[in-house]
Formats: sequence, C-alpha cells, structure tokens
Amino acid sequence: MKTVLTVLISYLFGSVPWGLVIGKVFYHKDIRTEGSGNIGGTNAGRVLGKPAAIIVTLLDAFKAFLSMLFAHAFCPGAELLAGLACCIGHCFPAFTRFKGGKAVATTYGFMLGVAVLITGRWFTGLVIPVLCFFGILYACKMVSVASILSVFIAVVISFISNNDLYVSLSLLMLWILVTYRHRSNIERIKNGTENKIKWMG
Repeated sequence: MKTVLTVLISYLFGSVPWGLVIGKVFYHKDIRTEGSGNIGGTNAGRVLGKPAAIIVTLLDAFKAFLSMLFAHAFCPGAELLAGLACCIGHCFPAFTRFKGGKAVATTYGFMLGVAVLITGRWFTGLVIPVLCFFGILYACKMVSVASILSVFIAVVISFISNNDLYVSLSLLMLWILVTYRHRSNIERIKNGTENKIKWMG
C-alpha cells in the first residue's frame, strides 16, 4: 500500500506544470499558446526568456529528485519507482489534460536522485551526462539532439559501470520516454527545420 501511495504522490508531484505556473503567475502568459506549446524549460526560455528557462528547468529537475527523496523517507526501496512516476507525471500531467513536457530535466533530476540515494556515483552517473549535454549542445545547437544523446550516454555508462541493473533499466526506460516525446523534433531534424539555439557559441 505504501508503494502504491508513493507512486501516486510522485506522479501527482510530477504533474505540477512549473512552466505553466511560472508563465501565468509572473509573466501573465500561457506558454502552451506560444512557441512550441510545450510546458518545459526549453519553451519557457523561448517564450519567457532565459531566467524563466533556468528556473523552470531546475524546478522540473528537483521535483523528480524530491519525489525520490520522499520515497527514501516514506517507503525505502521505492525510490526508482517514485522517480519514474514523477517523470511520467511530467510528460502526461493530470493537471493539464495529460499534455506535458519531454522529461529531460526530470530525467536529470532522476539521475541526481540515483547518485545521492542509490549508487553514490556522481561523476559517471551525473557529471559526465551533464557535460555531454552541453558539449553536444555547443556542437549542434539543438536542445533535442543534446537531450536524446546525453541521456543515451547515461544509459550506456550505467550498464558499462555495473550499476544496479534496476537503475540501468530505469534509465533505459527514461531514454525511450525522452526519445518518444521528441518524435516531432526528430522529424524536423530529418527535414532540416529543427530550431537551433542562438545563445551558445
């Protein structure tokens, strides 16, 4: 029963649309009606500016970490399930008719939770994927490509470094989710019409 309750609470916490909240409360804008229409950090930056993008990204990441921290305290052993539920809630939020973000920031929050609560491997489990994200972003200027490839790198590192198998499988599931959520971006990449950032490089 505790596990079910933990997963449900984590899903609902993941459903909190911080991009929408920040946009409406502080900018009086609904970011679902502008840019890509996504409620994540990238579109928040596109519509509201870089400060909002940073805040939304951090809030989305920490809701995954805090879900895992809650599980660690309330239902030890359910940390991975809580993190996954939060990421699913972010993508398919109950509060916005199941139209949510792309789970990139929440996946990195998941990695933070894994490093802090399960493996203790900060460098291979978090630092390297983050560095890869910014390195790829600098090279190609596409957030979608950097997101998909850096999470994939995290999956590969996890399997190679002999982490807990459940951790590796959870990361694999998140990479599949992240890639699925970027399917429209992948089509634009194929067509050569994907948006590129202008503030790096």
